[in-house]
Amino acid sequence: MYNRILVPLDGSETAFAALDAAINLAQGTGAELLPLYVIDVPVIAFEVPGFDPSIARDACIEQSRIVCADAQARMTKDAMKGTPHAAEVELGAEGVAECIVRIAEDWHADLIAMGTHGRRGVRRLVLGSVAERVLRLAHCPVLLVPLRAAEAQQNTPDDRAAHMLA
Repeated sequence: MYNRILVPLDGSETAFAALDAAINLAQGTGAELLPLYVIDVPVIAFEVPGFDPSIARDACIEQSRIVCADAQARMTKDAMKGTPHAAEVELGAEGVAECIVRIAEDWHADLIAMGTHGRRGVRRLVLGSVAERVLRLAHCPVLLVPLRAAEAQQNTPDDRAAHMLA
């Protein structure tokens, strides 16, 4: 069914829950995975007098290396095809969601599997929703893995039972 699954990662447990879901899907189909970390240095970093934006960019690149290494370890453990990748947004031309969709199209992804943090109200208004934007822009199916799914995966069956009894 799915041959190429793109998984945007931001280092959060929710994003890694989406990677785990993609691995589960790929195990049944032999699909190739593309875990993707998007490097986005805010435009404001380039406009602050006396601030060197390369410092923020270097920190983002280092974070991408850590996240991609973790994704590769998870994929290797489960013998998954694919290689994690980091990409930078086109400064001033696109945001994170647009970058994800562009790479999904360039790579010919059959599915985008991504975590959603489930922000509501003012937090969503202020921070926006990358997942919602990807959902609106994508030309392929999008699987959204909610925060509560990531939390459920963190708990062992014994922990879940104890929580339900409390």
